[in-house]
Amino acid sequence: MITPALYARVSSEKQAQANTIASQISAVENRMVADGCSVLDDLKFIDNGYSGSNLIRPALEKLRDQVAFGAIDKIYIHSPDRLSRKYAYQMILIEEFQKSGVEIIFLNHQNSDNPESHLLLQMQGMIAEYERSKIMERHRRGKIHAAKRGSVNALSIAPYGYRYIDKHTGVGHAAFEVIEEEAEIIRKIFSWVGHERFTMGAVIRKLLENKIPTKKGKTHWDRSTVWYMLKNPAYKGQAAFGRKKTGARLPYVRPRRDSSEQPKNNISRYPVEKENWIYIPVPAIIDE
Repeated sequence: MITPALYARVSSEKQAQANTIASQISAVENRMVADGCSVLDDLKFIDNGYSGSNLIRPALEKLRDQVAFGAIDKIYIHSPDRLSRKYAYQMILIEEFQKSGVEIIFLNHQNSDNPESHLLLQMQGMIAEYERSKIMERHRRGKIHAAKRGSVNALSIAPYGYRYIDKHTGVGHAAFEVIEEEAEIIRKIFSWVGHERFTMGAVIRKLLENKIPTKKGKTHWDRSTVWYMLKNPAYKGQAAFGRKKTGARLPYVRPRRDSSEQPKNNISRYPVEKENWIYIPVPAIIDE
C-alpha cells in the first residue's frame, strides 16, 4: 500500500492570512483524489510564513525525517518553488527524496527521468530564484523610498520604549507609539550614564536590582543591548534606517624599532565605517 504525503508553503504571514496556503492544499488534494489516493492529517506538512530561501523549516524538517524513516512513498507538492526558491536547494531535496525511493509529484511539472524534464525543472528553479531576487530588490527600493519620505513603514520594528503601529491599525500610515513605562527606564539609563557616570556593568546591575525586564521579557540585559540603546538616535526623535558602509581593510604596520615616527596606516587595521543612514522623525523620549 502506497503512503502519500503533502507539502505546502507560503513565505509570509500576509500570504498565510490571505489563505493562499489553503488554495495550495486544495489543489494538491484534488490531484490526489484524481490519482485515487488520500492523505492522513499527520502526513500534511505545512510551512506557514517560511521563506523558500531557507532550507531549515519546521514542517520540511518533519517531512525529511519521515522520508528517512521510510514512512512515505510519495510526496505531492504544488510546484518546485514551494519546495524551495533556490535551485540548488531544490536539487538537494529532490535527490534526497529519490534516494529514499520516494516519488515526487509536482502539479505543474511532470517529473520524468529524461533530459528534457531535468532541463525544464532547472529552468523553473532558476526562474523562481530570479523572481525572488527581483522581489527582494523591489522591497528594498520601496523601503528606501518610504524612508526618504519620512515614513515609519520602512522600519517595521520598534526599539525598546516604542510600540510599532502598522498602517492597517493606524490611520493609513505606520507610526511609533511611546510606551511610557519603558520610556521612563530609558530616561533612567541615560541619566545613570550621562549624569551619574555609571559603567555598562553598573547599569546592568541596577536594572537587575530593580527587576526590570528586557523587551523580550528576559531578566538579564546584555551589554550590547544597553550600548545600542545609548547610541540609538530614535530616542531623540530621529529613527535611523539603512546600514553602515564598510571600507577596505588596510594592513597593520608596526612602528620601526628605535624610531618615534609612526606609520601612516598603523591605526587602520580595521574596516572604516561610513554612515549611510536615512533619518525618520519619531516621537522623542529624551532631550538632547
